[in-house]
Amino acid sequence: MGSGNEEAPDSGLNNSPPSPSSSHGRIVIPTLLAGVAGAGAGLISKHRKTLGLAYVCSSYAANFAIVTGCYCGARELVTATRKTGPDDLWNSAAAGFGTGALLGRLQGGQLGAIRYSVIFAVAGTTADFAILKLKDALKDHTKTIYQDIENSKKSGTWLKLPEWFPIRVLDEEALAAKRAQEEQFREQRARIRNLREEES
Repeated sequence: MGSGNEEAPDSGLNNSPPSPSSSHGRIVIPTLLAGVAGAGAGLISKHRKTLGLAYVCSSYAANFAIVTGCYCGARELVTATRKTGPDDLWNSAAAGFGTGALLGRLQGGQLGAIRYSVIFAVAGTTADFAILKLKDALKDHTKTIYQDIENSKKSGTWLKLPEWFPIRVLDEEALAAKRAQEEQFREQRARIRNLREEES
């Protein structure tokens, strides 16, 4: 009854540790995307003319990927250690602080460690917060689009072209009028052809 080994009631957090495959995706995919973003930043860098485009792009890509890989790995380590879900922003803050301190110490000594730890904690937490909000908005938007498609399929108008679209789907009356107009054009062309043949 009064043993100290009783577990606290569930506080609403996901206490199951993340699966290795989902952790892998939350490290590798952002790292690859950061590498691509770094290469893009290298394309527009002012140093590309003096150092060479290939060198600058590869250097930026490698640096972005290293920083993102360290941050995402630290975030997953903190998530596994705290046994919280991947959506906990405290994990992002702790991972940003640790990653910034480590990389800042390598780059700029003790003052660099302090400066980079604050920058990484703020930037990482902000990015994760924005991604969580965008993910929710995207889910809502996707759900709305899916419901619209289902409703239009039920009503029989699943393919509805916008008003400005130049190609029109004609009903029976409009199709008959179009055929009559095409027939008139054919008759006019035949008359013109006959007149030209008579003149020559």
